[in-house]
Amino acid sequence: MLLAAIVFLAVFLVSALLITATGTGASERVKQTLARLDALLVAEGKKKDEQVDLRKQELFSSIPLLNRVLLRLEVAPKLRRLLYQANVRWTPGGLILVSFSTWVFAAYLVYMKTGAFFFSLLLALVPASVPFGYVYWKRTKRFRKFEEGLPAALDLMVSGLRGGNSLVSVLGLAAREAQDPVGPEFRITFDEQNYGLELRTALDNLAVRVPIQDIKMVTTAVLIQKETGGNLAEVLDKCAQMIRERFRLKQEIRTKTAQGRLTGWVLTFMPVTLAALLYIVRPDVISLLWTRPAGIKMIYTGIVMILIGGLIIRKIVNIRV
Repeated sequence: MLLAAIVFLAVFLVSALLITATGTGASERVKQTLARLDALLVAEGKKKDEQVDLRKQELFSSIPLLNRVLLRLEVAPKLRRLLYQANVRWTPGGLILVSFSTWVFAAYLVYMKTGAFFFSLLLALVPASVPFGYVYWKRTKRFRKFEEGLPAALDLMVSGLRGGNSLVSVLGLAAREAQDPVGPEFRITFDEQNYGLELRTALDNLAVRVPIQDIKMVTTAVLIQKETGGNLAEVLDKCAQMIRERFRLKQEIRTKTAQGRLTGWVLTFMPVTLAALLYIVRPDVISLLWTRPAGIKMIYTGIVMILIGGLIIRKIVNIRV
């Protein structure tokens, strides 16, 4: 046993000396190469970690405190989706901050002129809602453009299906050939399906990103056809024809109700405009509205009646197709 232990130690020491000699005798060029490889591996690992962190991070505002507050609120994802649907490159925090700053500044100006605190806060809501109104206007405009371009994209898909291509292939064709905003939205659906999501999930995500009736109709028709079978090209062709007719009918209704919508805007903003002009001409007369209790009650009553009238006219002229 003692002899075996001595032999084992001797072999171990000789091997260790040979390995050490080989390592110390390595050339400087080999060491530099190994050092460069290690540096590249470390940098690659850091880049991958950074990419993973960026994908997991949701930035709602560039201000850290506001970003933490928005992460805890349920309204932040809804605002982010709204900004995406409007194709506005803002953050939810930026939208809230701009609206809040406008509200405070407008309320301060009105309070300096009138001295009525609650009236100033209430009246400042009008300019504070302008950023949100702009976002909703951009969203409506983008959806209307989507409805206009969707039938052409469906025609491309129908042509591809009749040519023997699969549904995924014709989705890629529509993503490449369709105009904005139809093409980019179909591109996201095509990429999601290629990255491993089920077709149902990818189409549901499309319906969430573009919540219009036409997309819901198309996605429902595709999913039903996948489950029950049938001629998908004919189904999409019928959907394209129906969407064209709906869009034509909606444009005709907008033309017929243009006078009603204009009347609603005039009746809504005419009292505010007349009050502003009267304040410029005779500020001592119009100031009686916020310097006396009866005048303040009349202002509140007028605001409520204007809002109710505007909502009624909007309900009349907005006809769902």
